[in-house]
Amino acid sequence: MRPETGGRRGQADALVSRLHQQLVGDAVTGHDESSISALTRVHDPLMADTAVAAVVEQLHARVNGFGVLEPLLADPSVSEIMANGGGAVWVERDGQLERTELVIDEPVLLQLIERIVGPLGLSVDRVSPIVDARLPDGSRVNAIVRPLAVDGPCLTIRRFGARQIELESVATPGTAAMLRWAVRSRFNIVVCGGAGAGKTTLLNALAGEISADERVITVEDAAELRLPGAHVVRLEARPAGAEGVGAFRVRDLVRNALRMRPDRIVVGEVRSGEAIDMLQAMNTGHEGSLSTCHANGPADALRRLETLVLMGDVALPLPAVRDQLRAAIDLVVCIARRPDGTRRVVAVGEVGESPIADHELDVRVLTDDGGSLVALPSRRPRGAFAAAASPVWIESLATQ
Repeated sequence: MRPETGGRRGQADALVSRLHQQLVGDAVTGHDESSISALTRVHDPLMADTAVAAVVEQLHARVNGFGVLEPLLADPSVSEIMANGGGAVWVERDGQLERTELVIDEPVLLQLIERIVGPLGLSVDRVSPIVDARLPDGSRVNAIVRPLAVDGPCLTIRRFGARQIELESVATPGTAAMLRWAVRSRFNIVVCGGAGAGKTTLLNALAGEISADERVITVEDAAELRLPGAHVVRLEARPAGAEGVGAFRVRDLVRNALRMRPDRIVVGEVRSGEAIDMLQAMNTGHEGSLSTCHANGPADALRRLETLVLMGDVALPLPAVRDQLRAAIDLVVCIARRPDGTRRVVAVGEVGESPIADHELDVRVLTDDGGSLVALPSRRPRGAFAAAASPVWIESLATQ
């Protein structure tokens, strides 16, 4: 009985593959279930109704949806999907990588990529072998094909992860209380961490503490933030089209946001020349702004921001850049993914008022010590933690 069942399943899989290749080469697009069912009957008139329904379901997903990836996209425990070189498919669950039994051949993977980027007016080929896109649910998509991808096309889908969470789920109660107080007190905060560390999710949690009556402008490369406020305006960058024109960078949107009367500006990630525009916004009355950047810790984040400003098209000497950073940023919050897959706030840095050796920025790091962040003295005139924060934060830490 088992061999017979396996044989029938193999025949059905072979029929699905054969019909899929036929439909891919068909000039007609948008095949519905009835047309696919009729085509299946033509190839196997004696197939049972249940088997036909299964074939139709698989073919419909391949032709009109995301094909063999549909079950993974429907699995809420999957946070990232990686299809490598027209072969094995890997997923991330609970922060851990797992290899699935799924294998996608190169023609099918290329079709999936085209189906994702085509409706966005984008294309991926040997001339433009890299593309970034966004699914309707906010998930981010990156695709790279030959000749840059030597072993075949690669598709990476990072599921929409900016869900609303409580700060206590990624930080100790004392640290969460301190961060909540800092947001409500209109501190300018930069969240840093590695790829997949949870920066956007933490940013979403921090932004959730903004008062509902404030006008917030969000600027993102791929729109992920979902803020609960009643007056939130979302802006999203756009890459150049197939003709190489029509691009709007994050930097362009940050500049435009300054003209939209924001109370706060939230930049999803600073990765290039928009760093100087973000600093200017923080220094010109838009206190309480938030952003993220890739870095391994508070001091590294400030050095990275220095580099991004210097790489831009605004020629500023390094001391002037550091003065801008010192005046603009109050806190740098570092989040990391631990070996067990959990994400936690591991350090908070407060930017000092005075430069140290060689004019380098003074970062007073508050490190993770046995589950609680330990405060170091503040030298900022705003008296951040040494004075105003102590009733809320220090007493909370004392109860840990």
